[in-house]
Amino acid sequence: MRPLTDEETKTMFEKLSKYIGENIKLLIDRPDGTYCFRLHNDRVYYMSEKILKLATNISRDKLVSVGTCFGKFTKTQKFRLHITALDFLAPYAKFKVWVKPGSEQSFLYGNHIMKSGLGRITENTAQYQGVVVYSMADVPLGFGVAAKTTQECRKVDPMSIVVFHQADIGEYIRSEDTLT
Repeated sequence: MRPLTDEETKTMFEKLSKYIGENIKLLIDRPDGTYCFRLHNDRVYYMSEKILKLATNISRDKLVSVGTCFGKFTKTQKFRLHITALDFLAPYAKFKVWVKPGSEQSFLYGNHIMKSGLGRITENTAQYQGVVVYSMADVPLGFGVAAKTTQECRKVDPMSIVVFHQADIGEYIRSEDTLT
């Protein structure tokens, strides 16, 4: 387990800023202590400094995971967020989308969100902006990328895609053997 390089940190923070903007600093300087990001087996883990000090007693080859997995770096050094980061991204999300109850299941099966399933959307959401997807009861379901702006969503036909699927809480069941 090692700290992220400057290039890795820049790549990861650019991806996180698509979803939570300047609130990244709130992830690191929290009232309950200082938190950090560490890289282990191409996966980025988020943990407190206390847990980090305890984890140094375990050898790298024996360590499976520590903290919360935020995502992984692909072979081409692109950062890909995992659904396990949702609990930390949802409270700080700048742009949100609420899904109607009938479309929740479709989204949780890995499908994009259509206009007909869109309940509400945050004002001034730009195209290709990262959004956190909520149920109408304000339960975070996953995250995605806005396919249309807020203004375009009002005029578009009901069967067009408004949010591209990125990750959802259904992945815990669909991909339980690969999530660490």
